Amino acid sequence: MSHVTVWYDGACPLCIREIALMRKLDRRSAISFIDISLTAATCPLERQLMLDRFHASEDGRLLSGAAAFAAMWRAVPILRPIGLLARVPGVLAILEVLYLQFLKVRPHIQKRLKPID
Repeated sequence: MSHVTVWYDGACPLCIREIALMRKLDRRSAISFIDISLTAATCPLERQLMLDRFHASEDGRLLSGAAAFAAMWRAVPILRPIGLLARVPGVLAILEVLYLQFLKVRPHIQKRLKPID
């Protein structure tokens, strides 16, 4: 299995919750999580682009949106089947459409979540 790097917004209550869950599931430490809310120094792209969409790298390839989620899922044994399913022709395209719809409601979800201390 390959190593995955995930960039996330540590100032986003929704992102913090999701990354906390992924850290618990990632018992093999196959994922490096990088909080880009404080600095752009570790961003492979412009910081705002990284904050606007979910990004990950797998095998040196920078991925965004549904493809980035699928890479993260493949790195965690319990979620690996879902990540592998994304490699079936057409499935990733459907997941990307769903991700784009999620991006429309994400700000509303974020406003309702309280920060985690």
